[in-house]
Amino acid sequence: MSTATTMTPSAAPPAVRGDELDIRKVIGFMAMVFGMFMAILDIQIVSASLAEIQAGLSASSDEIPWVQTAYLIAEVIMIPLSGFLSRMLSTRVLFTISAAGFTAASALAATATNIDQMIVYRAIQGFIGGGMIPSVFAAAYTIFPPSRRAVISPMIGLVATLAPTIGPTVGGYISHAMSWHWLFLINCVPGILVATAVWTLVDFDKPDRSLLRKFDWWGLAGMAAFLGSLEYVLEEGPAHDWLQDQVVFLFAIVMSIGAVLFFWRAFKAEEPIVDLKAFANVNFAFGSLFSFVMGIGLYGLTYLYPIFLGRIRGYDSMMIGEALFVSGLAMFLTAPISGILSRKLDPRIMMAIGFLGFAAGTWRMTYLTADWDFWELLVPQILRGVSMMLCMVPINNIALGTLPPERLKNASGLFNLTRNLGGAVGLAVINTVVTDRNAFHYARLAESVQWGSAEAQTQFQNMTRNFETHGGVDAATAAMSKLSGMVHQQAALLSFMDVFYLITVLFALLAVFTMFIRKPPESAGGGGGH
Repeated sequence: MSTATTMTPSAAPPAVRGDELDIRKVIGFMAMVFGMFMAILDIQIVSASLAEIQAGLSASSDEIPWVQTAYLIAEVIMIPLSGFLSRMLSTRVLFTISAAGFTAASALAATATNIDQMIVYRAIQGFIGGGMIPSVFAAAYTIFPPSRRAVISPMIGLVATLAPTIGPTVGGYISHAMSWHWLFLINCVPGILVATAVWTLVDFDKPDRSLLRKFDWWGLAGMAAFLGSLEYVLEEGPAHDWLQDQVVFLFAIVMSIGAVLFFWRAFKAEEPIVDLKAFANVNFAFGSLFSFVMGIGLYGLTYLYPIFLGRIRGYDSMMIGEALFVSGLAMFLTAPISGILSRKLDPRIMMAIGFLGFAAGTWRMTYLTADWDFWELLVPQILRGVSMMLCMVPINNIALGTLPPERLKNASGLFNLTRNLGGAVGLAVINTVVTDRNAFHYARLAESVQWGSAEAQTQFQNMTRNFETHGGVDAATAAMSKLSGMVHQQAALLSFMDVFYLITVLFALLAVFTMFIRKPPESAGGGGGH
């Protein structure tokens, strides 16, 4: 009897412990999630306030985009590097350094008195802050057992998609209510709290200092040259006719040399900076592909909507932020639903529904007119927000949920890199299509308003008479100027519609493609938590 009594307690706990959550780990993980939110938010938080920063720093129109570009280039180098650093230093040390460094760089950015200082501080902010993003994904699949991922996966999916979506909204509010300096100062107190919480509460892995002796400096140099130059070419290429520009051409050469060096070291080094073996896992490879396309949709529409509202509707940053808040709200409300569905639906079906919903939203935008306002944009924005959340949860689970623990840290860096590269490639393609199609449509429309067109002459005469009734202006010149403006506006609208059509086709095809991937096992093991 005594034997039975001693055996019963010892047999029961393992099954229970697998599902138990250590409150210390949960609070530490929440601090990490908030740190990731700040790092991703800061990509877009300045996008709606660049005019205010430009005026404050007396920067030129050519210089001010570097406030964003410097951050992106530095971040895209750090994201894949973070996997190696996390193994060498431990998640606790890397994340604490990243959060503290990001906070310090934010404070420095607020003190910038010229554009050169701002670019340097933003680069530091992006590089150090980039270490926080993959660490959260790796921690989620390491700390928590598969049974808890229906709660955790929607949370990190929500942060990864919500932060860049509401970035312009938050930035618009802050710069209007206070000043552009607070776009950076607002990070200081939360950043200190995050660094303190992570240092105190996170301790689920140990450092491997022996990796320092095996650090592949040539691999790092190749990766920095490859990814940094790639980001520059994608950012600057559309505005400078790609390789026709001498600087873009030079960076394209550096990118090619860096790529050769990086991939050579990735396969030859004893401990490569980035372990590409994760791509041998079919689910991870497909998940990364889907993440890449999600980056196109996420960052592409976050760019397109403000451009339309600013250029066509004449909205300022505050009005744009208010108009685009709907997508963020839809994501927030869909997150718990997405978690529930992830336990009941085949992830391939979930992704297909999400991709088709996203395609439906962009298809609606192909009927865009110059009069579209908040209410016309409401349904496309809701479809965008809901679909993003329906896609992100199964994509995260498929990509990272079945990897062994020792692969998670490197793999999470690669996975997050694909989303950022998707955004960079997407923005480059979108800018190129908008520019080329705008010129094409303007040429076609201009032909239809030549003097030989009876309809154009009638329109011109009506507009001239209208201006004559007001007096005090050269009616013919004013009418000609307005007619030219109408042609430019219509050409811009048609180019936007072309981009929305291409995105629609891309996501519709991806929905079909989901049916060709293997269904992951019911109990995706992942990094453990057990």
